[in-house]
Amino acid sequence: MVKITDVARHAGVSPSTVSYALSGKRPISEETRQRVEDSIRELGYRPHAGARALASSRSNVLALVVPLRTGIHVPVVMRFAVSVVTAARRHDHDVLLLTQEEGEDGLRRVADTALVDALIVMDVQLHDGRLPLLRALDRPSVLIGFPAEPAGLTCIDLDFTAAGELCVEHLAGLGHRVIALVGSPPEVYVRETGFAQRVVRGFTAAARRNGIVSSVHPCGAEPAAARRVAERLLREQPALTGVVVHNEPVLEPLIDAFEALGLRVPGDLSVTAICPDELAGRVRVPVTSIAIPADEVGAGSVELLMRKLGGTAVPEATLLPPRLTVRESTRPRP
Repeated sequence: MVKITDVARHAGVSPSTVSYALSGKRPISEETRQRVEDSIRELGYRPHAGARALASSRSNVLALVVPLRTGIHVPVVMRFAVSVVTAARRHDHDVLLLTQEEGEDGLRRVADTALVDALIVMDVQLHDGRLPLLRALDRPSVLIGFPAEPAGLTCIDLDFTAAGELCVEHLAGLGHRVIALVGSPPEVYVRETGFAQRVVRGFTAAARRNGIVSSVHPCGAEPAAARRVAERLLREQPALTGVVVHNEPVLEPLIDAFEALGLRVPGDLSVTAICPDELAGRVRVPVTSIAIPADEVGAGSVELLMRKLGGTAVPEATLLPPRLTVRESTRPRP
């Protein structure tokens, strides 16, 4: 690894002169600065975070706030995190991952230091207690998710309202008249997590618009919970022919539960889901689904932050339109 002393020896100057060239704290001649810059380029020297901070008053570090609360499906969350890290490295930034319950105190603790230049915040709730601080911080932030009142914030996410609507429209187009949403775990709704609430809103509005009988059922993330929901649905809605699933861990257990109760997918029951494409494709009966664009959203959040750090205006709201892929789990109503 190339050190500052190697650069100094190559340029024929002292290590302190290299430091001054990087930080700008003391004047040096243009000729000397050019020699130092040429040596840095030839040797491939990369100043550590402290040197970059002296030179630019920045740390080149982004904070990614991912509270791993109950009801959160960690594999999907980590896809967002990997996308953020990958995009940040393309801009020569590192990422500090905060996985605890980082409320206002946690955000202030990070923002009050020179540790990070900007923040990306996930698991956004409709009435999120972190929003007043994010609006007041002197550091830019981007939310992956939308609160009820997003004014004054920069937010990006899949349009989950439109996703809920699109699933219903697909089933309605196939003639299904009695459908159900098997949604996120109950605690996600209790917290008023934005994406879950918006799926319900879109699902309910589209069902009403199409004159469809519908119901919403929160479901735990374990197979036993899927079995209980399937039994309840068949007991309360015996004419059920369509299901929308917004709960990745129970997608396959739910299909298994319905088939154990005598309903074949898709012969008797059509199933759609909002989930990652690879999950929908590897289920025993490949599922018609709307993809979770974790890579696009994660990279987009970094691009928005880079533009804000560069002083460029960005849109307050970036909503990615849902994309539905038809697979073997849906067919016209029997």
